[in-house]
Amino acid sequence: MTTLGAVFRPQLAPERLRSVARLADGAGLEELWLWEDCFREGGISAAAAALAWTERVRVGVGLLPVPLRNVAVTAMEAATLHRMFPGRAILGVGHGVQDWMGQVGARVESPVTLLREHLVALRGLLRGERITTDGQYVELDDVALDWPPEGEVEVLAGATGPRTVRLTGEAADGTILTATTSPEGVRRARRLIDEGRAAAGRGAGPHRVVVYLLAATGPGADGRLRAELVAEGVGGEPDLGAAGDAGAVAKAVQRLAEAGADAVVLQPTGDEPDPEGFVRFVAQEVRPLVP
Repeated sequence: MTTLGAVFRPQLAPERLRSVARLADGAGLEELWLWEDCFREGGISAAAAALAWTERVRVGVGLLPVPLRNVAVTAMEAATLHRMFPGRAILGVGHGVQDWMGQVGARVESPVTLLREHLVALRGLLRGERITTDGQYVELDDVALDWPPEGEVEVLAGATGPRTVRLTGEAADGTILTATTSPEGVRRARRLIDEGRAAAGRGAGPHRVVVYLLAATGPGADGRLRAELVAEGVGGEPDLGAAGDAGAVAKAVQRLAEAGADAVVLQPTGDEPDPEGFVRFVAQEVRPLVP
């Protein structure tokens, strides 16, 4: 079964998260995803609050920009969430938007090298290993977590370009793809992920692919969707986004699932007039139509 989720976009004030998270939990939504977009809301703090306010829904952060974070801090925060809320936290890391990284003095010469080093160290720390490494960007001297997660946990990585998508196959447990990814883009990503796994000798084991899907429903849905795609510079691209009733959105979800997505996370437009209603729409109207 394809996992279905929805995004709480950080264009909403942080104090709105409580009502959206509680509604998601009560409505039966499988996953609620948050973004750590500069300079809006902290991913870990928002995830911790959402998890504490709810009982069942899984909460994802997609993603944490690695240039902003020492890997030991990432590991400590991830482990804390996994121990306090077993099985309910999903964390992804990635390059971050390079212009934003430049604004805070964190832009690096080789984002791919940094992400690889961060992923290798982070996954090792979360497995309870003691890590010493002297990389180009990541340096650890005899570091181990006192409170690693109990059992295996996934570390996902966000990716757009082919080098980074291939890297997620090599060094991550899953891949997060943006809402500018078409079904054919998902197929290409799957091929690159498999290449990365083969190059790393990881075989053909499971690798979770999460894809955002821009979606709108209700009055003015098509106009809001088109405007956001144009603003993203992909207004002329086919097979992106979905506007209309639950049936139309479910068909778009199914196309991504058939292309290789394990989870599809519906992303409302930035001007969505009813965030709580959008979550209810995903959980109660779209979910029954997605196998």
